[in-house]
This record gives sequence, structure tokens and C-alpha cells, in this order.
Amino acid sequence: MKMDIDMKARLLFIAFLLLLGIGALIWYFLAATRYATYQIYTKDPVSGLMVDAPIEFHGVEVGKVKSVKLLEPQLVSVVLNVEKDAPVSSSTVATIISRGVAARGFTGYVYVSLEDAGTSASPLTAQPGESHPVIRSAPPKVVTLDTAVNQVNANVQAATDLMRSLLDKKTVTALRQSIDNLQQVSKTLADNSAKLNSIVATAERASRRIEPLLESSQNAVNTAQDIGRQVGPLLEAGQNTARALQNASGRLGPLLESSQGTVDTIQTQILPQMTKTLADLEILSNSFGDLANKINRDPSILIRGSAPARPGPGEGQ
Repeated sequence: MKMDIDMKARLLFIAFLLLLGIGALIWYFLAATRYATYQIYTKDPVSGLMVDAPIEFHGVEVGKVKSVKLLEPQLVSVVLNVEKDAPVSSSTVATIISRGVAARGFTGYVYVSLEDAGTSASPLTAQPGESHPVIRSAPPKVVTLDTAVNQVNANVQAATDLMRSLLDKKTVTALRQSIDNLQQVSKTLADNSAKLNSIVATAERASRRIEPLLESSQNAVNTAQDIGRQVGPLLEAGQNTARALQNASGRLGPLLESSQGTVDTIQTQILPQMTKTLADLEILSNSFGDLANKINRDPSILIRGSAPARPGPGEGQ
């Protein structure tokens, strides 16, 4: 019997559904064998992170976010589907990064970044009580235009508050006085520009005159250096002479001691005898002098001798 058109359409639709189911099963099987499931826990906000968000390993997309669940008031669980050939190990660290114009929406780009910390490279396995291996998580990074604008606004506000605290009435008054003083100084310099020019010209002439003096000073220094080089041997000879004199003084010590003993002997023994002898000689010379005078007055004394002295009054004849 012939099939009507409605029956053919029903059969074709059923066949299409069967093929679609078979394709879905094949895709699911292939996906299950291609991806490995990992899990991360974080206590930081994960605003903007949604299912099917990309997962990058050192900038290369290696998977998708499978689920995002709130386990506790401050604990979030994120399940990741990562390609099996991705080098995930115990040293891998997961970071949730927000980029773009805003943290959420079509202009935002929130993804999970995997990086190798380099501490170890052992395979990552599921711990007891965990359904999937757990990847360590790092604090999230937000690099978006809105957060940057908010940071800039905060910095501008802080700078404004600082300027307001610094530029009070007293400070503004002092700044105005300083500006007025600078204007007066600049005006004074402008009025005395001719004098300043003459001072500069005088300084230039003085510098030209100083150059010969510097040259002569350099010559004097060179001469002094030459003299110093010539005096050096003389100083060395003087040092040798001083050392020789020191050695000679050491040798003269005993001689000086013996000379001191001789001087003491002369003072204590010889000089008194010489003094007495000189006194006797003086008496003798006085006697000879008296005799010579008598002979000069009466030469006959040499023949007759000297007459005895006349007796004095009361003396016998």
C-alpha cells in the first residue's frame, strides 16, 4: 500500500530528530573526551564572569567556563572545561581578569587566565571529597575603562582635597606676596640691565687679565716643583749628616765625661796652688821694685850696702 504524504512527512521528521540526537550524542562524547574538568574556589567577587566565558592559558584559549555557583556568602565555585592537552599541573594558578570598557556587558571581557607559577609540575588530581581537581586561584584583576576612570576620579578628588588643604587663605596671601616680590625683582633687574651689562663686560676683561696671571702661577708652580726635586737630594744628605752627628754624639759622651773630671781636678787642686804662687811672686816683685828704686836713688848702696836705720826717739844709741 502506498504511503500518503503526511506519513512520509512524519517519517522524515522522526528521522531528522534521530539524526539530530545521534549528532548531539556524538558531539557530547567528543567534547567529553576532548576536555578535562577542573574547579576553582574564590572568596573574591566574580562580577561579569558567566557560563561559556573563555579560558586562556598564557594568552591562548584552551576552554570554556562550565558553571559559576555561589556556595557560601563569600565563597564562589567555578567549574572549568579545559582541553586535555593544556599543560595544567599542580603549579597552575587561575586568575579571573576583567578587561574592556566596563566590567560587565557586551563592552566587557571577563575570562579566566591560567598561568604556570613554576613551583612544581606534578599532575593535578582530585583530592578526597572533591569531584574535580582544584586549581589554585589568585586575586582577580580588573583592567577596565570604568575602573580606571573611577581610579582617576578618586586620585583627582584626593589631589583636590590636598590642594584645598594646602592653599588656604594664608598660603594664597603668601604666594601673592612672593609673586609681587618676584615682579619687583624682575623690574629692578630690567631697570639695572645696563649696569649688569657693564658688570659682565668688566668681568670679561678681568678674566682676560687673569689668564696671564694663571699662566705665571703655573710657571711658578712648575719652578717650585723643580726646586723641590732639587732639594730632595739635599734633604736626604742632611738626614744622613744628622744621623752621622747622632752617632758621633754617642761616641763623644765618654770623652766629655773624662774632660769634666779633668776640669774638676784643675779647679780643686791646681788652681789654688797657682793662686798662692802668683801671690808670692807678686810680693817678690814688689820687693825687687823697692830695691830697684833705692839703687836708682843711691847707687852706692851696691858698694857700701844700705845704712842702718836711725834710731827713733827714745831708742838707745
